Amino acid sequence: MGFSKSIALDEKKIGGTAIAEPSRPVRSEAEAAFLDKLRAGDPLAFEQLVNRYSPEIYGLLYRITKDPEEARDITQETFIRAFKAISKFRGDASIKTWLYRIAINQSRNRYRWWKRRKKDKTVSLDDNTGSVERPLCDVIPGDSLTPEQDALRREQGRLMQIAISELPEHFREAVVLCDVQGFAYEEIAEILEINIGTVKSRISRGRRELRRKLVDI
Repeated sequence: MGFSKSIALDEKKIGGTAIAEPSRPVRSEAEAAFLDKLRAGDPLAFEQLVNRYSPEIYGLLYRITKDPEEARDITQETFIRAFKAISKFRGDASIKTWLYRIAINQSRNRYRWWKRRKKDKTVSLDDNTGSVERPLCDVIPGDSLTPEQDALRREQGRLMQIAISELPEHFREAVVLCDVQGFAYEEIAEILEINIGTVKSRISRGRRELRRKLVDI
C-alpha cells in the first residue's frame, strides 16, 4: 500500500486534544449478517475474514517489526486471538479497526518478549515490504521516471524504510497507521486506544524525527 499522505505534510492540521468519541459504525445488512456468522463461529466466514484482511495486517506488522518472519508469526497470532474473541466483539468499532488493534497489541507483546531476552535483531536492507512483497520505494507513487531517477527514488525509499524502522515504537505505530496505512486520526485513536490529541502529537513528532533523519535526501 502506498503512502496516503506525504511525510513532509505541513503540520497545520495537527493540533488540538479532542478525545475520540467512539461511534458504532453503520453496517449494511450483508455486513451485519457476516458479523453474526463470525460471532457464531462459522469457519467459512472466518476464513473469508482472514483472506480479506491478512495481507493488510501483515503489511502493517512488517513495517512495524521490520522482520518478515516476525510479521507472519504475529499476523497468525492476531487471527488466532481474533477467532477466540470474536464472539464477544460488540461492534463498537469496525471489524478492520478491531483487527488492527489486536495486531498492534500482539506486536507490543512480542516486542516486550524480545526485549526481556535482549534479542538483537538485524534487518536486511533488501527485505520486502507489506502484503505485495515489494520494497517500500516501489510503493511510493511516482510518474514515469528515467533509470537515473528511478534509482534515486529507490534509494530514497530504502532510506525512508530504514528511518521508519528506527523511530520509537509509539511514533512508528502512529506514522505507519497514518502515512502508510491511510487511517484517519479518529481511527488511529481507536486502534491505539489513545485520544486524538495524542495521535496528532505522535504523528507530528514522528514526522519531525523522520525529516531530521532524511534531511539530506
